[in-house]
Amino acid sequence: MPESSGLPTGPHWPCPVFRHPRPRGHEGRCIGRTDLPVDPRRARRLARRIRREAARQGWARVVCTSPLQRARVVGRLLRRWGWQHQVHAALSEADFGAWDGQRWADIDRTEVDAWVADFSGYAPGGGESLQQLLARVASWQPPVPCAVVVGHAGWMLAARWLATHAPGEWPRADQWPRPPAYGECWLLECGLPGDGLSAVSCVSDAACDAGASVTSATSLAASPP
Repeated sequence: MPESSGLPTGPHWPCPVFRHPRPRGHEGRCIGRTDLPVDPRRARRLARRIRREAARQGWARVVCTSPLQRARVVGRLLRRWGWQHQVHAALSEADFGAWDGQRWADIDRTEVDAWVADFSGYAPGGGESLQQLLARVASWQPPVPCAVVVGHAGWMLAARWLATHAPGEWPRADQWPRPPAYGECWLLECGLPGDGLSAVSCVSDAACDAGASVTSATSLAASPP
């Protein structure tokens, strides 16, 4: 990571967001709210990296995670080391409804095609549409300046879209980028409550889970969010 103070300048400050470690049992499945476990060694490796970077960058010793264990377990480790750990439902991954946890090969192809045709408005499996995910991400605000987030690929991609596109501009499937690698960190720029996300940049070094595959994502869950 580049050296910087990490401290707020003016009314905005950085909010580092790390993708959770690679979970177990995700291969070939649609994973959103399905609560998959992670290898404790991977979780510990990411927690140590966050602790090290927070000391270097001057970030707050406050970590916010989703309720899902693949993110929450990292927060619990940091809490043992004196951090404050907050669980925020708004940081949860996209809800794929009846699709969630199923093998992609078992999901009706006509439903997948309908999603691709109306990528931002369609609610996969009767769960959460991308427009709803974007609204949820836009409403979230870090509790303190420079708080650290451990979250999910879909949430991070939604944050990037909000930070780089005009309000009300909805993505098509072919515009949706591939997800960050497991353990990758993006810096969001956050302001006062109600300001929303104003910038995003990728500042990670090598992904924490070396060798983890990063698949193309015209879907939020091409690799487990």
